[in-house]
Amino acid sequence: MTDGPHPMTCGESNKPLRLLYVVNEDWAFLLNRLPMARAARDAGFEVHVATNVNSGAAAIRAEGFILHPIPFERGGLSPLAAIPAVLAIRKLENEIRPSIVHNSGLQCCVFGSLAAVDRGFPTVNAITGLGFVFTSPTLLSRLLKRGITWLLPWLLNRKHSNVLVQNPDDRDALLRLGVKPEHMTLIPGSGVDADRLKPLPEPDGPITIGFAGRLLVDKGIRALVAAHDLLRAQGHDFNLIIAGNPDPANPASVPRDEVESWTRRPGITWLGHIDNIATLWRAAHIAALPSHREGLPGALMEAAACGRPLVATDAPGCREICIADQTGLLVGIEDPPALAGAILTLAQSPDLRARFGAAARKLVEDKLSARIIGRSVVELYNKLVREQPAALPAGYAPPTR
Repeated sequence: MTDGPHPMTCGESNKPLRLLYVVNEDWAFLLNRLPMARAARDAGFEVHVATNVNSGAAAIRAEGFILHPIPFERGGLSPLAAIPAVLAIRKLENEIRPSIVHNSGLQCCVFGSLAAVDRGFPTVNAITGLGFVFTSPTLLSRLLKRGITWLLPWLLNRKHSNVLVQNPDDRDALLRLGVKPEHMTLIPGSGVDADRLKPLPEPDGPITIGFAGRLLVDKGIRALVAAHDLLRAQGHDFNLIIAGNPDPANPASVPRDEVESWTRRPGITWLGHIDNIATLWRAAHIAALPSHREGLPGALMEAAACGRPLVATDAPGCREICIADQTGLLVGIEDPPALAGAILTLAQSPDLRARFGAAARKLVEDKLSARIIGRSVVELYNKLVREQPAALPAGYAPPTR
């Protein structure tokens, strides 16, 4: 058991409260929700996971979580895509009678809130960054944004809804859309396992930049490749290691053949998906994520836990972990020359890399570890359940000491 808060249980039977996570992909749950789900499990919750099941089923079940397949169709928020998922979520909620539901990501917040529109249990709607719909300039995304802008306040201001945001920019954006502040909670990120990821010594050899994430235009990967090209053209023998894959379900995905073409350029290595992220940061001197917008980027938190200095864009989410001139350097969005300049500054100063890396690690230890974030999330779950007696199991009686 953790030393964090424990949930209320059901009288003599000691029946745990049921927590249901609604996530569009099993890999997304494992990547982004696992630390808080572990904290809830260790605090005594019965954890259920409703998701589109691919290769993550065994890993989810190995944690002791109960897995439920849901037919999510990623890549959009259209009514046709919503109907099967909403109906499946409603059917599952009828079967397991959750005490609290945690919807993860914009799509699941919309679908999960629609499924629960007439239900009495509390919901946590985790807006983990505002994503393609809010960052893309395309006509389709602008039309979707208009619809979501109308729908979100109605869904998220429901009596039993609590909106979980990861950074102040997303909180302010939702407030401007009309979400009420009393429905909002800010907890910075999902937490990073600071016991498993520890500070690493710098590797030998040429300066190496590491990137981890989906290969999307709005993750800034093209700008990073362009910055690396500039540095090589200036005669700097720097390497770039890319960990992650394209995401065809996302309209901003970089085509696979383009990614493969990068590997034919000097100094670029593409690893694809890696199970142990420490292998990337063990090989890299600098962590870069020139993203357009994030909730609070797990890739930078993991790099920080490993004691790596950071380079990121001065964008929502990124600047919460890459703090200017403390843990790293910030640059503008889609600005390869500025990005190259920031990388060069760190490359030429071992002392600066060491100072930023140590500060990044301390930030994780003080504010962003899985233990700290998990405790905060479990406290939120308990608070919401206490405020909504209808969410308690039948026959509930407060535990006595």
